[in-house]
Amino acid sequence: LQDAELAARILLDQGQEHSIETPHGVLHVTLHGTRTTRRPAILTFHDVGLDSKSCFSPLFKFEEMQEIVKNFTLIHIDAPGQEEGAAAYPAGYAIICVFVALNFRTVIGVGVGAGAYILSKFAVSLANPDSVEGLVLVNIDTNARGWIDWAAQKLSSVTSSLTEQILSHLFSQEELSSNTDLVQSHRERISKASNLVNIELLWKTYNSRRDLNIERNNTFKCPVMLVVGDQAPYEDAAVECNSKMDPTTTSFLKMADAGGLPQLTQPAKLTEAFKYFIQGMGYSKFAALLSRKKQAKLVSSAGPTSSILLLKRVFNLRLKTLPNRCVIVFLLSFA
Repeated sequence: LQDAELAARILLDQGQEHSIETPHGVLHVTLHGTRTTRRPAILTFHDVGLDSKSCFSPLFKFEEMQEIVKNFTLIHIDAPGQEEGAAAYPAGYAIICVFVALNFRTVIGVGVGAGAYILSKFAVSLANPDSVEGLVLVNIDTNARGWIDWAAQKLSSVTSSLTEQILSHLFSQEELSSNTDLVQSHRERISKASNLVNIELLWKTYNSRRDLNIERNNTFKCPVMLVVGDQAPYEDAAVECNSKMDPTTTSFLKMADAGGLPQLTQPAKLTEAFKYFIQGMGYSKFAALLSRKKQAKLVSSAGPTSSILLLKRVFNLRLKTLPNRCVIVFLLSFA
């Protein structure tokens, strides 16, 4: 029994890496945990300038989060050519983000920045909306770039390096001015990346995205949790998105002192929010597996002042009747 538990822990920590050939390039996928179709898989998609490891490792390796996600299958998807050590694509190659057949009935999507946009488009464009049970969207911007934004981006591309442009997308001005350790580590990682050409392709593709045309009553068919730092670059965009969402199925978390990447700077507090989110979806049995001792530790780590400034609603939804199987196959570009 101890050997089995050890093997399960290794699988959860290290995961199984797969490289999947597609007509649009090689897709790198990492699966963690025990594969099961009885519960939704947790599917993540990273932001520009990050891969699944640099975007999500601090959150999903956080002890209390592991106690939750060990009951699900965790799937990290890297956009084509974005994983560490990926070969550079030839000039003129267009990045297209691909969802392949993973043979799960349903998923709970967790996306950051560009990944939040991709998962949102995946959910609203899906023929079978019941395939997405919930979405956690960090730093979401559902709007296309306007003319002013386009002009500013063109000017920035002339006056700033690609690395600095992406850093201003990822981090708050306060973090950049303070040149925090996190900013420094990502500056070094991006500037020395062997796949910098691929990162630039994804950056240009994201900046040419189209408006998702969010409407209150007929866009998302699942519960959504919006998360943003109180000084994040996309704070205003997230607030605007929240104003367009159905308030009965949307929660909005504005996190103080979280900077541009709350999943990296405050994994404990985001874990607490995620726990309540999946409890509201009907998975309280798995979220409640945290012992009282661990819950007390989690609360104490949040400090005397909670970072969650606004939690509009904690869901209390019953599980929908699910189809026997829904193989998720989806080809998605930003266009």
